[in-house]
Amino acid sequence: MILTITRRVGRSLVVVLLVAAAAVLLLSLAPGSAAEVILGENATPEAVAAMEAKMGLDVPVWTQYFNWLGDAFRGDFGTSPLTGQSVSEAIVERLPVTLQLAAMGLIIALVVAVLMAVASASRPGSKLDRGINVVSAVCLSVPAFIAGPVLIYYFAIKFQLFPVTGWSRMSEGLGANLQSALLPAIAIALTEIAAFHRLLRTDLIGTLREDYVAAARAKGMPGGYVMFRHALRPSSFSLITVAGISLGRLIGGTVIVETLFGLPGLGQLISSSITSRDVIMVQGIVVFIAIVYVGINTLVDLSYGLIDPRVRKVVGA
Repeated sequence: MILTITRRVGRSLVVVLLVAAAAVLLLSLAPGSAAEVILGENATPEAVAAMEAKMGLDVPVWTQYFNWLGDAFRGDFGTSPLTGQSVSEAIVERLPVTLQLAAMGLIIALVVAVLMAVASASRPGSKLDRGINVVSAVCLSVPAFIAGPVLIYYFAIKFQLFPVTGWSRMSEGLGANLQSALLPAIAIALTEIAAFHRLLRTDLIGTLREDYVAAARAKGMPGGYVMFRHALRPSSFSLITVAGISLGRLIGGTVIVETLFGLPGLGQLISSSITSRDVIMVQGIVVFIAIVYVGINTLVDLSYGLIDPRVRKVVGA
């Protein structure tokens, strides 16, 4: 087990380093520089060169990467040359918004998917099952950048049930906070609903055909009790595993939603930082999201082997 954990941590570290390198390389290919953003369009080449030297941008991109990497290993992700704010401080300030959106999106997706899967698996092949499958397919085919504007138009503009943009913090009241977070959470939950529903429906249908479920029904147990007590729990193993991985994906996938709804989270920060060529801020946020995503994946993989001994060899491969 120690060897398995060591291998997983080593692989995770390599992934994070490669993600950070890719972020630096891609930003270096974009036209312009952070020095030009700071000094403005009318800055002379000499002034731009002097600013780049001051910011350490006059050295090759790989030298910049390794210099930043050395500071990152000491816990210093750098300071934004544009805002003067440290990357760590910016992440701590905006992380609660992104975490709340991801958590709400995951909870909404799980609740809706479980209800849909239970209804579908109860009568597979029926009109109800086919109708739910159609709804699932629609959810799967609607990305967040389309779902967001549609939700804004109908529920924020037309019916005026939710604010169009903006964020209310918990300190301003739980009701106002949930009202500002619900629409964006639904937008990022739609595709997860479809994925969770299809996975759980398939597992439920297989479990309902097991002998012990038939025995429970033969004893006269109510259908709802058999479904939730004997079938749902063993069928949820794969769902829980996938849900853990999805949480990391949701944290990293809020960029579009936060930008659409004007939410002060990590997604909006990284979007504005890319536009302004704030390389230090982009590097720090990308690496942080990669650490979260890879860390959650690693924990899920390790817990999978701990819970089910049959897959320990696969996890350690």
